[in-house]
Amino acid sequence: MRSASRQRRGHRAATLIALASALALAGCAAGPDYRRPDAPTGTAFREAAGWQSARPADDAIRADWWRAYADPELDALMARLDIGNQNLAAADAALRQSRALSTQARAALWPAIGVSSSAQRSRSSSVTGSSQNSNSGGVRSSYSVALDASWEVDLWGRLRRAYEGVQANVQASAADLENARLSARAQLATDFLQLRVVDAQKRLYADTVAAYERSLTIVRNQYAAGTVARADVVQAETQLQSARAQAIDLDVTRSQLEHSLAVLIGVPPSELRIAPYAGAVATADAGAPAGSAQLGSDAAPSPEATLAGPQLPPLPVAFPASLLERRPDIAAEERRMATANAQIGVSEAAWFPALTLSASSGFSAGLLGDLFTAPARTWALGPALAGTLIDGGTRRGAIEQSRAAYDQQVATYRQTVLGGLQEVEDNLAALRVLADEARVQSEATASARLAAQLVLNQYKAGTVGYLSVLTAQTTALVNERASLTLEGRRLAAHVALVKALGGGWEVPRERLASAGKP
Repeated sequence: MRSASRQRRGHRAATLIALASALALAGCAAGPDYRRPDAPTGTAFREAAGWQSARPADDAIRADWWRAYADPELDALMARLDIGNQNLAAADAALRQSRALSTQARAALWPAIGVSSSAQRSRSSSVTGSSQNSNSGGVRSSYSVALDASWEVDLWGRLRRAYEGVQANVQASAADLENARLSARAQLATDFLQLRVVDAQKRLYADTVAAYERSLTIVRNQYAAGTVARADVVQAETQLQSARAQAIDLDVTRSQLEHSLAVLIGVPPSELRIAPYAGAVATADAGAPAGSAQLGSDAAPSPEATLAGPQLPPLPVAFPASLLERRPDIAAEERRMATANAQIGVSEAAWFPALTLSASSGFSAGLLGDLFTAPARTWALGPALAGTLIDGGTRRGAIEQSRAAYDQQVATYRQTVLGGLQEVEDNLAALRVLADEARVQSEATASARLAAQLVLNQYKAGTVGYLSVLTAQTTALVNERASLTLEGRRLAAHVALVKALGGGWEVPRERLASAGKP
């Protein structure tokens, strides 16, 4: 009796030792631990030389960066974009899918417990071989209820690597959502500011048409007095009608910008109407030298008015390496590298056998009334070890595929970093060059206005022909519109630089603290 008890205790001890050994081995994981590869960031932006830093110093762009443009209607559209934009809705759904897959992968690390029951009635054959059995086939009933449990011991880290990969994929999906939000906001801000530029151009043409109408009245009066030829009247009429036609043409661009804004906030284009703007239009003055041309005016604009509007504070431009934490698209590609790295471990773990611990306890009887009695009780307990000996190179090919996929993702990540650096350099250069161009264009516009006024006075005095007036006024209009177009380009470059710098987003600090850890 004692020997049987000692034997049972020995079996239990052996089982515990085996389980402890399995758990100790489970601390190891196949495949390389993830370390973020180096990226070609450089030490500084070349085009940022002489860039004026924000005052007071600020090392990050605010999350609501578009409020710097000081337009309440833009703020309202941004709020509607977060709710109605369908690209954001799709990215959010992709994130929820990734989280659900992560839940599934995490569940595989734990034991699975299930319950089963069955009731069966069967009849066996009464014929065996070529002779008839003396006993007729009987009809039998069987009933069973069982509680089953199974657990795959993750000896080689296959399940943990798979979970590690899906966790990184969840973070990549979250960064994709932020990138979609940043792109949509940047597009909305660009389209909205360009619409304001078109409104400024329409106001310019409205004042220009009024000025041309006054000039036509002067010419007609002089023609009636017999001091000028009929040709001067025709030229003035042609100039006026041409300006009206160009003003009408702006409606095409404005309508298309309105339609684009409607789609961005998730409404049919027919349901969005943005009233023409009569106030000042924000300007891109990020690092621009003092005295450069600005867009908009507190008073009603005219061809003689100075284009001036509120100035924006300079954008903070840090070191290139900061883009790795400030751009969501770069962060997403970095997380996909972690996913690809984890897949290498999953593939390498296939070389080793899988250990599964299973247990079952229940009741089985031929009569329903005997089902839950002591004699009907059944149980089973034991491990199962399964592995593949020969597979013709399937596992080797899977490992090579995983490593190649990781190398591909590393190249994609580095290319994304390079592309981000290019976007910053491009827009820094654009703002610097456009600021210089705006200063020169402002001088040219002022000279053109003065020349048009002087030539018109000379025409009234009878010292020059109307062709000189026509040429001077056309030159002034071209320069006025060039100034507005230039300011539109500066605004677009300013928004693009905000986007290139990652907006107000950065990698969550808790993930930075665990970067590079398995």
